[in-house]
Amino acid sequence: MLFITGPLYSGKRTYAQKFGGRQIYEVQTRAADAADLAVLADELAACDVVTATEVGGGVVPIDPADRAAREAAGRLACLLAARADCVVQMFCGLPTVLKGELPEC
Repeated sequence: MLFITGPLYSGKRTYAQKFGGRQIYEVQTRAADAADLAVLADELAACDVVTATEVGGGVVPIDPADRAAREAAGRLACLLAARADCVVQMFCGLPTVLKGELPEC
């Protein structure tokens, strides 16, 4: 599985589409409602490409539910990165490989 993460509008989806296969985008939104993040990570890892927006680099939300959702999204990203064959961080449309090697396009 290729896991692509980075800030909003950093080019994650455009970059991911080069690789084809079964893809799922913006999975951080699923974390808040997940009963078990490890089970969710296992399900998502069955896809070829998974993208998630980095949510930890901004102002901490004042609302407790929003803080919990942000925490869950970060934990899910950690679980996905652990399961991934390759992890890429996108920033300003530039990919940086953090783990593994990129699959053939």
